[in-house]
Amino acid sequence: MRSLLALLSLALAFGSPAARAAEPVDMLLVLAADVSRSVTEPKFKLQREGAAAAITHPDVVRAMTSGPNRRIAICFVEWATVGMQSVIVDWTVIASAADAKNFGGRLVEVPRSFAGSTSISGAIDYSVRQLERAPFTSERRVIDVSGDGNNNSGRSVTEARDEALAKSITINALVILTPLSESFRPEHTNPPGGLEKYFQDNVIGGPGSFTVVAEGHEAFGRALTKKLIQEIAGLPRNKYAAVEGR
Repeated sequence: MRSLLALLSLALAFGSPAARAAEPVDMLLVLAADVSRSVTEPKFKLQREGAAAAITHPDVVRAMTSGPNRRIAICFVEWATVGMQSVIVDWTVIASAADAKNFGGRLVEVPRSFAGSTSISGAIDYSVRQLERAPFTSERRVIDVSGDGNNNSGRSVTEARDEALAKSITINALVILTPLSESFRPEHTNPPGGLEKYFQDNVIGGPGSFTVVAEGHEAFGRALTKKLIQEIAGLPRNKYAAVEGR
C-alpha cells in the first residue's frame, strides 16, 4: 500500500505545474496586439484573422518546429489603455501544424476584450508578467508588440522597455501604418518622423530586435507571417521575401 501511495505521489509530482515548468522550448513568445479605439471593428477582425492565418502558415509552423527542441510556446494578449490588458489564448506549446491550427481556432473565437487609449508601456509590463509566469523554460524570451499609434496612456514607454531589456527580454514590433487622410488623430498615428521610427526609437530593444511594417490592417496577416519567420528562425529578409506574395 505504501509503495502504491509513493508511486501515486511521484506521478502527481511529475504531472504538476512545477514539474511541467522544467519543459524546455526554443522560444517563449508573447504576441501583444493593440485593440485601442483606433482599431475599428473591421480592422479588429482583419487583425485577429490575420494573426490566426500567420500562426498556421506552413512556413511559420516549419520555423516553430525546426529548433533544437522542435517547439516554441506562445501567449496571445490584447491591450489598450493602461490597466486594460487581457490574455486571449494562454501559454500553448506549438510543436506541430495541428497545434498551430488549434491555437488559431481558439484565437478567432474569443470576443474582443475592450477598446481604449494606447498604453504600449502597459502592454510591455503586462507581457513581461506573462513571460515570468510561463510554465515552460527558454533562453529566448520575446515580446512582439503590434500597434498603430504612439504611447498616450500610462508611464513612459522607454522606462517599460528598459526594464524589460534588463531582464534579458527582447522586444520586437509590428507597426501598422494609417494613411494621413484616414487618421482621426494624426499626432497619434502619424507622429513626426513616422510611426516606424517612433517604435524603433522608443519601443524595440534587445539582441537582433527589429520592426516590420504593415501597410494598414489589411496587410497585418502577411506582415506578421514574415515577422514570425524572421523572429523565430532568425532568417534574413531575402529568405522570406517569397512569403509576401502568398
